[in-house]
Amino acid sequence: MKFRFFLFYFLLAFVGCSSSNDDIEKPDGNKNEEGNVTVTGDKVTINPLAYDQAFRNPMMGWRDVFSVGLDPIPDKYPLPFGSVYKEYIPWDRIENVKTDGVDKVIAYSNHRWEGIEKKNIKVIPRVYIHWMGTPTVSDPDRLDGIRFPSDISYTQEPGTPYPMIGGYFDPTFQDRVKELVRKMGEAWDNDPRVAYIEMGIIGQWGEQHSPMIGTYWKPHDADVHEANKTWIPGIEKTLGDAFTTAFKNKKVMVRYAYDFKDYEFGYYWDSWGIAEEDVRGYEEMMKMGDRWKVQPIGGEICWNWGDFSRYSSLADILSNDATRKKIIKQIRDLHCNHLGYFSYARPEVDFSQEALLKNAQTVQKALGYRYILSEFTYTKKIENGQAFDISFKVRNEGSSPFYYNWPVEIMLLNKNTKAKVWSTVLNNINISQWFPGENWDDTTEKYTVAPQTYEVQRTLTLDKNLAADEYIIAIAILDPAGMVPSIRFATKNYFTGGIHPMGYVGVGKDISKYGIASSAFNNMYTDLTLHYEVD
Repeated sequence: MKFRFFLFYFLLAFVGCSSSNDDIEKPDGNKNEEGNVTVTGDKVTINPLAYDQAFRNPMMGWRDVFSVGLDPIPDKYPLPFGSVYKEYIPWDRIENVKTDGVDKVIAYSNHRWEGIEKKNIKVIPRVYIHWMGTPTVSDPDRLDGIRFPSDISYTQEPGTPYPMIGGYFDPTFQDRVKELVRKMGEAWDNDPRVAYIEMGIIGQWGEQHSPMIGTYWKPHDADVHEANKTWIPGIEKTLGDAFTTAFKNKKVMVRYAYDFKDYEFGYYWDSWGIAEEDVRGYEEMMKMGDRWKVQPIGGEICWNWGDFSRYSSLADILSNDATRKKIIKQIRDLHCNHLGYFSYARPEVDFSQEALLKNAQTVQKALGYRYILSEFTYTKKIENGQAFDISFKVRNEGSSPFYYNWPVEIMLLNKNTKAKVWSTVLNNINISQWFPGENWDDTTEKYTVAPQTYEVQRTLTLDKNLAADEYIIAIAILDPAGMVPSIRFATKNYFTGGIHPMGYVGVGKDISKYGIASSAFNNMYTDLTLHYEVD
């Protein structure tokens, strides 16, 4: 049995990022340990040093898992790497009878996700029908049991995972699925709290086996396939069409790459690194080519079956060099965006262990996107009402893109208070097309096709009258939910709140100093102030 009741929890932040008190300004262009500042004509170019440590960013990295009704969001959340968690949702909690409306889906979502926007975390919901165990009447939020709506009857054959009469094979079931998915889309497709959607619904834990979507692969729990027992005829088209129609904005993920080949979905593979799943999981996803460029790949590492049965925890898995490297290779090959899960509730795991935290950081740096801001150039003196130039270069040293096109903002800050005094959102930028490299070589630990460096150049206008003074020019990537800074570049030039200061700039006056002292920077790893807004 898979253990689904455990919550990510890091108790300590581990390796802090130290900074020097030296100034990073070097107008002659000579590098020092803090970076590089070059002044050429009327332009200033900043080459900030990369931030080497792992850190959290939205909708990527180590993913948490919450058990419905059991695991409250910890007071110290967000965790060092956690920015997204998976929520298992029983069908009967969001629709118990056919006449239940979308308001029930929204009410349950609000019940479970209250306040997550304040901690800058987002959720991956997976609706399911079948869990192990028996439902607890006194606690309706519990996961256990078979959770069909009350007006879909079933009879389960003893000793099997299949509802043999009714249930999945009820004549009304697939029409009910269509209506359920329509309500889910109406509730979640524009909900900023939702990162991605795991299709779920079918099979134990919503893993789309027992019964299965189709007959491409042999049954999980039988020797041969039998229609309306080991698989559900027609369910692939029903689900594929329903989710495609319902979710125009959110990315949808399915369990196996060999299902839904007529649809463009991402994947949640729940057995990363396990040898018994290499063929049906890893190799099938590798056949999908560039799907990762537009759809997220995720899942979990499970340590209690197959060749991973020799491990007692994820800490044990990550401590094995060969196993950890295999997982990282699969992350890099498949361009994995997020993975669960640490077992933060198990007492045998000591989270103060330096090795565990070091290994977790290594995997975190491979997961998802990692934007390196290698160069930022701007006009050194700006006049009110006049045009000025900015440009920057960025490359993605992670494994996946960011899957939504969030806006990039250029701003001027008061040099003393750091308050924003002017800003503009850049047009015609699509950060979801900042792709990583390809063709991972685990010997050199690099992609043989190096990540492209993307250059953005814009001419802007200071359309506000600012007092003649020295300001800080900065950049940020915003969450559209509230238009607040959220995604961070992996650079040491950082102010608390998701802002990356680049250098000093004169407005209506000449200045001579452009580099910002590193002592003014904050450590993004320890910044817990990020958030977004929900209407």
